Formats: sequence, structure tokens, C-alpha cells
Amino acid sequence: MDCPRSGPWGGWAPLFILSTLAALLSGMSPAFAGPQRETGVKYTAVFIPKFKAPWFDRMEAGLEKAGAEIGINVTQKAPSSADLTAQVKLIEDATNQGADAILVVPGTDPSIESAFGLARTKKIAIITNQSPQEGNADVDVEMIDTTLFGRMAMEEMAKAMGSPVGQYAVFVGSFTTPDHNGWADAAISLARQKFPDLKLVGERFPVSEDPGLSRQTALDIIASYPGIKAFLVFGSQGGPGVAQAVREKDRVGSIAVIGTTGPTQAGPFLKDGSLSASILWDPADAGYAMAYLARLVLDGKRSMIGPDLEIPGLGRPISFAENTLIYNRPIVLTRDNVDQLSGF
Repeated sequence: MDCPRSGPWGGWAPLFILSTLAALLSGMSPAFAGPQRETGVKYTAVFIPKFKAPWFDRMEAGLEKAGAEIGINVTQKAPSSADLTAQVKLIEDATNQGADAILVVPGTDPSIESAFGLARTKKIAIITNQSPQEGNADVDVEMIDTTLFGRMAMEEMAKAMGSPVGQYAVFVGSFTTPDHNGWADAAISLARQKFPDLKLVGERFPVSEDPGLSRQTALDIIASYPGIKAFLVFGSQGGPGVAQAVREKDRVGSIAVIGTTGPTQAGPFLKDGSLSASILWDPADAGYAMAYLARLVLDGKRSMIGPDLEIPGLGRPISFAENTLIYNRPIVLTRDNVDQLSGF
């Protein structure tokens, strides 16, 4: 924001002196203040999620809220499905079109890291989500801790089963999706330590970013293992697919299903019991944080990004390692509270 000037300090001298004194008294110099409210657009950013879905639309709402407050104009460009080639192309397009920042929920492929590297050579800020320690990103931000989230999901599955005894299956988006597999590792590890009577069917099934494939895989598993008692599904599209299979096999109430699906999609399945619970976080929080971090990087304030950074509405992270800020803000959706949440 430009200020009117008259003389070396302009007409704002008294205000400048007061604000400087206030900042010094609070232990923070004005040079290290976080992003401030803006009256106009200062930067442009492109948000590129894995695919088009209500979850990412909700994230975009958080991005837009932060953008309006701190002067970043954010637009979403999303592949129609989980297509890594299409996502890389969108990153390259945003780079060539001169975006100031590219905000990505990335799939896992070496070409994405290369695309990030090219963008950074052009001084474009790269902020990621759901990809801790992402190579060539300026910073990654997570709303949940990988281990805590995976363990919490397993606890919810055991609770939904009533008695944690019998066979269960784990679904992920792919064998290389970092967050899904990290959660799965933590959940399976806890089961082996705490619930020895749970028996894992296979290691994990890479289907949960496609509801149709999740449904068919669940049907196949139920046919092959008729005594199966639970599905633990990491990936927003998998929970509804598995719940549909449970409905079709008339196993509502005898098979527990824990998903990671937003309230709009999960609601009907939670209400009829085909989906026992959905564990997640509010993606709008992640979106807000991504835009806030982008502004810090673009303003040359990367040194502020660390364990003591306080993002409005989120506070300080529970941990900071390498380039990754981690918060702990899980939500458990059930039939009793799903109507209280909406929009994703």
C-alpha cells in the first residue's frame, strides 16, 4: 500500500514512530511482521490440486479468504481426474504464464519435482500440502501429524468394530502417495502392537482415489474373505466406494468402514451406517495456511517460517522439520455431527 509523502517521512511520521515503538515493545521489529491486510492485489497464485473435487473446492475457499486479506489473487486449475501428467502440465503452464506462486497438492512423480525446480529458478514460490518434505518446494504445510492421524484412524476402526477381532483391509490412493502410506504405516503398526487379534488382508490396495475402483475392490475382497470385519480407507474417494459395496452385500452393521471423506460425500453413507466414521481435517485451514506462507516467501520473509510462526486461526505448529510445518487439527465425522459441517 502506498502512503502519501511530504518530506523524508511524509505525513505518516507520527504513525510510523508509534507503530515502531509498539513493535519494539512487543519484541518484534516491523521488518519481520507477517502478511498484513491489503486493499488490492499484490501477487497472483495458481492452486493445482490432484483433481477436481469438493474437498479441493473447500481448500480454495480458504485460499481465497487469505488472499483477500493479504493481497494474493488465487485461481484453481485442476485435472478432471487423478492424472499426474495433467497435473505436471498445469504446473508448467502456470510457470510459463508468470504466476508469482504455485500452490499444489501433488501426486507423486519425479516429473513434479522437476517442474517445481524449474518454477523456483524463475523465483516462483512453491507451497505444497499433503506432501511432507516435498523436494523443491519452499514449504509444505500439514493440518495433521502423519503418525498421530494414522493411529487415530486405527483407534476409530477398532471402536467401530465393537471388538477389534478379525480381518481388515487398508486402501490408499497409490503405493507412492506419501500421506496415505504414512497414515497406513502408522495405523498398521498400532494394530500390531495394540490389537493382536486384527489380521490384515494383503498389505494395502492402491484404489482409493477412484470410487468405482474402490467399490469393485471391496466387492472382490468381501467375496474372497467373507468374514472380513473392517476397511480402513485413506483417500477421499475410497470411503464412499467401499460403503457402496457394503450396502450391496447387505453387510451394513457387520463391516466397519473408516474413511477420509468430506461431509458432503460422506453424509448419506454415515447416516445409513455403511460408513462408520470419516476422519479428516478442514481443508479450508490448509488453504488459508498455503496462501499465508506464499505471501511470506514472496515478501522475502522465509526466515519467519519455523516453529514459532503463528498463522491466524491456526496458531503455532506442533512441529517443524526441514521445509514442513505440521499442525494437529483432526475432525471425526459421524452420523451425529455430519450435518453441522458442510461445504466440502
